Amino acid sequence: MNVTIKLFAYFRDSRFKIENRDLDKGTTVGNVVDSLNISREEMGVAMINSRHTTFDTKLRENDVLAIFPVIGGG
Repeated sequence: MNVTIKLFAYFRDSRFKIENRDLDKGTTVGNVVDSLNISREEMGVAMINSRHTTFDTKLRENDVLAIFPVIGGG
Protein backbone atom coordinates (compact mmCIF):
# COMPACT_ATOMS: atom_id res chain seq x y z
CA MET A 1 0.00 0.00 0.00
CA ASN A 2 1.18 3.52 -0.77
CA VAL A 3 1.64 5.90 2.18
CA THR A 4 3.07 9.44 2.25
CA ILE A 5 5.34 10.19 5.20
CA LYS A 6 6.09 13.77 6.24
CA LEU A 7 8.80 14.59 8.76
CA PHE A 8 9.09 17.86 10.66
CA ALA A 9 11.79 19.89 12.42
CA TYR A 10 15.04 18.03 13.19
CA PHE A 11 13.54 14.67 12.16
CA ARG A 12 14.30 15.84 8.61
CA ASP A 13 18.04 16.01 9.32
CA SER A 14 19.75 13.24 7.32
CA ARG A 15 16.35 11.88 6.29
CA PHE A 16 13.75 13.57 4.10
CA LYS A 17 10.92 16.09 4.20
CA ILE A 18 8.28 14.09 2.31
CA GLU A 19 8.53 10.55 0.97
CA ASN A 20 6.11 8.09 -0.56
CA ARG A 21 6.60 4.52 0.58
CA ASP A 22 5.13 1.19 -0.41
CA LEU A 23 4.35 -0.50 2.92
CA ASP A 24 3.02 -3.93 3.79
CA LYS A 25 -0.62 -4.20 4.80
CA GLY A 26 -0.86 -4.08 8.60
CA THR A 27 2.09 -1.67 9.03
CA THR A 28 1.60 0.52 12.10
CA VAL A 29 2.70 4.05 12.91
CA GLY A 30 5.16 2.54 15.39
CA ASN A 31 6.65 0.32 12.67
CA VAL A 32 7.32 3.39 10.51
CA VAL A 33 8.81 5.39 13.41
CA ASP A 34 11.09 2.46 14.28
CA SER A 35 12.15 1.97 10.65
CA LEU A 36 13.23 5.62 10.51
CA ASN A 37 15.39 5.15 13.64
CA ILE A 38 13.36 7.77 15.49
CA SER A 39 13.22 7.23 19.23
CA ARG A 40 9.62 6.82 20.36
CA GLU A 41 10.43 9.03 23.35
CA GLU A 42 11.48 11.85 21.00
CA MET A 43 8.28 11.73 18.99
CA GLY A 44 5.82 14.34 20.18
CA VAL A 45 2.87 13.95 17.82
CA ALA A 46 1.91 11.62 15.00
CA MET A 47 -1.00 12.40 12.72
CA ILE A 48 -2.72 10.42 10.00
CA ASN A 49 -4.64 12.56 7.53
CA SER A 50 -4.44 15.52 9.97
CA ARG A 51 -5.82 13.55 12.94
CA HIS A 52 -3.86 12.56 16.04
CA THR A 53 -2.93 8.90 16.18
CA THR A 54 -1.01 6.34 18.26
CA PHE A 55 1.88 3.96 17.61
CA ASP A 56 -0.55 1.02 17.32
CA THR A 57 -2.70 2.51 14.54
CA LYS A 58 -2.52 0.58 11.28
CA LEU A 59 -1.92 2.61 8.15
CA ARG A 60 -4.17 2.33 5.11
CA GLU A 61 -3.78 2.94 1.39
CA ASN A 62 -3.09 6.60 0.55
CA ASP A 63 -2.75 7.72 4.19
CA VAL A 64 -0.56 10.73 4.95
CA LEU A 65 1.49 10.18 8.11
CA ALA A 66 3.03 13.30 9.70
CA ILE A 67 5.63 12.86 12.45
CA PHE A 68 6.61 15.72 14.76
CA PRO A 69 9.28 15.73 17.50
CA VAL A 70 8.74 16.82 21.08
CA ILE A 71 9.18 20.56 21.17
CA GLY A 72 10.70 22.22 24.20
CA GLY A 73 10.69 25.82 25.16
CA GLY A 74 10.78 28.11 28.04
